[in-house]
Amino acid sequence: MGNARSYRKLRAAFRRDPGAGVNFRHVAVPGQGAAPSARPETPSVFVLLLVVKNAFRHKLRTALTVVGIVVAITAFGLLRTVVDAWYAGANASSSARLVTRSSVSLVFQLPLTYAQKIRQIDGVQAVSWMNWFGGIYITERNFFPQFAVDAASFLDLYPEFTLSPGERKAFLTDRQGAVVGRKLADQYGWKVGDTIPLRGTIFPGTWTFNLRGIYDGADKTVDQTTMFFHWNLLNESIKRTYPRRGDQTGVFIVELKDPAQAAEVSETIDATFANSLAETLTETEKAFQLSFVAMTEAILVAIQAVSFVVIVIIMAVMANTMAMTARERYAEYATMKALGFGAAFVAGLIVAESLGLALAAGAAGIALTFPLAAVFADAMGTLFPVFFVSDETVALQLAAALAVGLVAAAIPAWRAARVRIVDGLRAVA
Repeated sequence: MGNARSYRKLRAAFRRDPGAGVNFRHVAVPGQGAAPSARPETPSVFVLLLVVKNAFRHKLRTALTVVGIVVAITAFGLLRTVVDAWYAGANASSSARLVTRSSVSLVFQLPLTYAQKIRQIDGVQAVSWMNWFGGIYITERNFFPQFAVDAASFLDLYPEFTLSPGERKAFLTDRQGAVVGRKLADQYGWKVGDTIPLRGTIFPGTWTFNLRGIYDGADKTVDQTTMFFHWNLLNESIKRTYPRRGDQTGVFIVELKDPAQAAEVSETIDATFANSLAETLTETEKAFQLSFVAMTEAILVAIQAVSFVVIVIIMAVMANTMAMTARERYAEYATMKALGFGAAFVAGLIVAESLGLALAAGAAGIALTFPLAAVFADAMGTLFPVFFVSDETVALQLAAALAVGLVAAAIPAWRAARVRIVDGLRAVA
C-alpha cells in the first residue's frame, strides 16, 4: 500500500511523543519490534507531509478542483464589488446633509426663494443648490454627470471634494469656470486651462467651460467622475431664453447643525412649503441616493443571488471530489486504524486536505480579484464612479473558501471515521 511506510513513520513518531497535539491511541501490533531510533522530524511535520502527499496524489483532479475554486471565488468577489459600487453613492453620503426636492418629481423645479426660508429654520447650518445639466461631450457615448452649483456654498458643504487653494480661487472667480474629478480628467486627458465644450440637451445650445480645477477625493469612496460649473451661468442663460423658468433650481442641499435632528428638520422644511405651488420632499442624502438604487433593485437582487449560487455550485463540485478521494482510500484508513490511529485523526486528515485546497485556491482567487477589478473599472469608465474591492468583500471571499472546504469534507470525513477495519481491509484482500 502506497502510504503504509508514511503511516508507520507517523505512528512511530507519535509513540515517541504522544502529546504532540493529535489524539493517538496506542495499540500493540503483533510482530512489531522496538521503536525506531529518534528522527529530527516531529509528528506535526509528518501530518503535514501526509496531507500534502494525499492532496497531490491525483494531480489532474486536484488542479481542476483548485482552478474551479479560484474561478468561483474570483467571480464571487467581482459580483460583490459590483453590488458595492451600486451602493457607493449611498454609503459615502453624509448624515449631516439633507436633500430637498419637489414632492412631485425631480423634473419639477423649486423657486430659489426657498433657500432663504430654509436657512431660517432651526437646526439648519447652511444651504446650497444645484441643477442637473445633462450635456453631451462630443458623442452620446461619453456620458458623465454634470451639475450647475452655487459654487462657494457647495464647496463648503462638500469638503470631501479637495481642491488646491489656487484652483478653488480660479474656479470661483471665473464665470465660465468648471472643476472635474481626477478620474474624469484622466479618462479624457483634460488639464487645467483646457476648454470643455458640451452640447446641451435639457438646456439647448453649445456651452463652453474653462477647466479651472481638478478635484481629488478625501478618500477612495468619493466620486471623482463629476463636473461642476456655476449655477449663475446657467440661470442667466435660462432667463434670457425662458424668462419664466429663471431663478429656479432642481434640489437644495441642507447642512444640519446636528445630524440627530435630521427627521425633525426634514418635517419642518416640508411643513413650511405645504399647500404651496411647489411642495417639497426632504430626506437624508443617503435616502435620496437609495431612491435611485431602488429603481434597479431587481438587478441587484439577481446579481447577489448569482454570486451565492456560484459558491454553492463549487461547493458541490468540491464535495464530490472529496467523496471520491475518501472512497479510494478506505483501505488505507482501515490500515491506519489497525496501526492505532483514532477515528478523529483519520477524519482530520480529510478535513485538513479539503481546507488546505479550498483556502489555497481561495487566496489565489482573492489575489486575482484585485487586478480584474481594476481592468473592469477602466472598461466601465464613469458607469461605476467608485469601484474597488472592499475589506468586507475580501472577508466574504475568505469565509466562502472556508465554508467550501468544511462543507465538502463533512460527509467524507464522517464516513471515513466510521469505516471498520474489517470492511476496509476486505478491499485489499
